[in-house]
Amino acid sequence: MPLRALSDGALFAESYGEGPPRVLALHGWGRRGNDFARSLAGFDALAVDLPGFGATPAPSEPIGARGYADLLTPVLDIFDAPPVLLGHSFGGRIAVCLAAANPSRVGPMVVTGTPLLRTAPSKKPSVGYRLIRSLNRVGIVSDGRMEEIRRARGSPDYRAAAGVMRDILVKVVNETYEDEMGRLETRVMLLWGGEDHEVPVEVAEKSLRLIRRSGGSAELEVLPGVGHLVPTQAPDAIARVLEEVMAR
Repeated sequence: MPLRALSDGALFAESYGEGPPRVLALHGWGRRGNDFARSLAGFDALAVDLPGFGATPAPSEPIGARGYADLLTPVLDIFDAPPVLLGHSFGGRIAVCLAAANPSRVGPMVVTGTPLLRTAPSKKPSVGYRLIRSLNRVGIVSDGRMEEIRRARGSPDYRAAAGVMRDILVKVVNETYEDEMGRLETRVMLLWGGEDHEVPVEVAEKSLRLIRRSGGSAELEVLPGVGHLVPTQAPDAIARVLEEVMAR
């Protein structure tokens, strides 16, 4: 698909269809817009390469999902009507923030595999790790050794990230979005892999209850046998749900 420059070249997106775009798709961490190639075939859509991934340069400073939503807000001006937001994982975090901040400018949402809230308290670093970190700050433990320890402790995403993107990842994984979900005014479709071990269905179920308890409209569909990467593992399911929400 052809790449389209957005926001005066600050963002790039894959463009689908020949008419005015109606869908804005946001990919997961470490991925890029072409994850949605099969899902968006036949739709008029934009699948953004989020800042720091694909063709789009990284942000200049560590920002969280809310900061990413701010960067994407000007893209809404491209759409003739409020677009359907499609967000996977990290992109779903951004989509929820974008919708909460711009209630009159977005249409229905399809969110999949997104850690919108925590199911367990975050763990503090061990005493030993905090001691080593303190020794690094005063020069007793070298930066190289500190990096080895961080990489050994970190997730695959953490080990793959560097510089500002690593700082962004640390910031994002500590965020939660109860406030944004409580302010959503659009219809939300939660589409989840039944075998998603990164973001279990429990997260979707709790998010569903929170949105409904706040007066919002939300539905949940669980896809049996599908894991975390719904855009590549079940693209037909995404296409079907997009057709359904656009027909209403």
